[in-house]
Amino acid sequence: MELKKLIADNQIQLEDIPQIDLYMDQVIQLFENTFGSTTRNEEEKVLTKTMINNYAKGKLFFPVKNKKYSKEHLILIAFIYQLKGALSINDIKSLLDGVNSRTAEGKLDLDHFYQLYLDLAKLNADAFMNDLENQAGRAAELNKGMPSQLEKVLLASSLVHMSNLYRKAAERIVDEVKETEDEDGI
Repeated sequence: MELKKLIADNQIQLEDIPQIDLYMDQVIQLFENTFGSTTRNEEEKVLTKTMINNYAKGKLFFPVKNKKYSKEHLILIAFIYQLKGALSINDIKSLLDGVNSRTAEGKLDLDHFYQLYLDLAKLNADAFMNDLENQAGRAAELNKGMPSQLEKVLLASSLVHMSNLYRKAAERIVDEVKETEDEDGI
């Protein structure tokens, strides 16, 4: 099994984000170009108008002006895209509330904050690749003498378990962020 094929960790880099505001169709195209190769099949959409409208209605990012999305909106949508695979929309809103308000008030350099995220994501992808190789080796070792399909079942089950542990840890962090913001009156 080619392990590198299992991980597609595309990210929208800061230099990929135009310095001009974009209309919704242009936003969708940027996300499709960046994340299209990460979908499981051609029917799966990376981002749709309905999704963006729902994020806006749910106040997951600050209001759009003149139906155009700024660089800050694109960064926030990129965060939402990454977070929605593991967190509920309500959790994402709780997590990003402070980022949104600080950005809208000019109190957060969102470019710098996003670059920190990209740096962490790169380190995470490298660590994940190493861990995936270790997990695959352990599954193969435990599965000696059984069909290779069972090795894949063991590996997938192990990865789902790790994913659940990470998701639960992230949910607890969201709860802590929400409690802190409630205490601080943010």
